Amino acid sequence: MRIIVDAMGGDYAPDEVVKGCLEALSINKTVEIELIGDRKKIEKCLKKRLYDTSRLFITDAMEEITNNDTPTEAIKKKKNSSIVIGLNKMKANEGDAFISAGSTGALLAGSLLITGRMKGVHRPALAPVVPSESGNTMIIDAGMNTQVRPINYMQFGIMGSEYMKRMFGVESPRVGLVNVGTEERKGNNNLKQAYELLKNSDLNFIGNVEGRNITEGKVDVAVCDGLTGNAMLKIMEGTGRFFMDYLKKIYSMSLASKISFLMIRHELKKLKKHIDPEEVGGTPILGVNGIIYKCHGNSRANAFKNTILKACSSACASVLEQIRSIFSKMDVGGAYDEAL
Repeated sequence: MRIIVDAMGGDYAPDEVVKGCLEALSINKTVEIELIGDRKKIEKCLKKRLYDTSRLFITDAMEEITNNDTPTEAIKKKKNSSIVIGLNKMKANEGDAFISAGSTGALLAGSLLITGRMKGVHRPALAPVVPSESGNTMIIDAGMNTQVRPINYMQFGIMGSEYMKRMFGVESPRVGLVNVGTEERKGNNNLKQAYELLKNSDLNFIGNVEGRNITEGKVDVAVCDGLTGNAMLKIMEGTGRFFMDYLKKIYSMSLASKISFLMIRHELKKLKKHIDPEEVGGTPILGVNGIIYKCHGNSRANAFKNTILKACSSACASVLEQIRSIFSKMDVGGAYDEAL
């Protein structure tokens, strides 16, 4: 199995990217990793460390896509960038998965323009999995589509359900439609139509859900438009960070509080690990022709390691093949939506 990694994407590239890749190689003894980026910079990072040279490869990339570039134009013009080279390798079946912490817009645009969407899929989606009281909950979409149609909500539910089944062993994922209330007639016409489609589908649809139901663990797949999903995800991340920082202040205020911290520090470490985005790793882009994961721009080595291991699991679980099989049999009801 070969995982292709954008070595130049992210705030701490390429050093943290390289470090995470080497950690993944030490854990999974069967995976090969291909790093794409500035060869000189990558080799400089590798000189500091020991690794299995037979399982790590470098492909030189002379151009770099930045967050200041217009995504679609960058994909079309910067052919020698790490993102474009990586996605073209995926299209040519030269890798089992592609991972990048680079420009989100460019990666999403490239996923559509280069690898393309699966047959039958109207809109691919960003699908992060967040911690909840029941274990894990997927939010889909979380930023790829700010405006969606009723059919898109149902397709998000299908893709999310298959991912949760195969990656987390959820036998019958509970699918909920994120709305302003749980009553059936809540929301605008778009949401009302989506509700009817989901209710009449083969999914385990539990009805409308509110944002708080996600962390409460009352739903396994929360379907929504990309604007809503992205806002919820960022609020969750910020709340988790605020909570942990506030606890640090509380437990450093006095001798008594420091002693209290020592008594529960192991449990607090478990909590921090449970809600840490670095532990969760990257976000899959579902509905495109390839296993593609987007990491946070500020990801450190641990996030890259966990994303590589997750990508390996996704490939082994045949998530892509299962979703493709389902959608190839669907009546898409006309032309696809405009992707860009």
